[in-house]
Amino acid sequence: MKWLLGIYVALYLAALALLIIGTFGLFGQEQDPLSAVFLLPLGLPWNILADRMGVEGVMPFVLTPLLNIAIVWGLWRWVKGRRAAQ
Repeated sequence: MKWLLGIYVALYLAALALLIIGTFGLFGQEQDPLSAVFLLPLGLPWNILADRMGVEGVMPFVLTPLLNIAIVWGLWRWVKGRRAAQ
């Protein structure tokens, strides 16, 4: 489960970097209003919940993947603790 967490964090950081590069037009890249699209699947289902609650802006796209990271990290710690107790 540790490798799953590592892959997810790497994908999150890559999508966040693409958001920053696309939003500000860094490295000669044209400014792209759809640069946050890669963060959308990483934050599901929390993005849908935030949308239905009326939360707007880019911050839900940036912060909701952190909830999934926290959940996977918690599950990894829980499984690791159960294995040590056996």
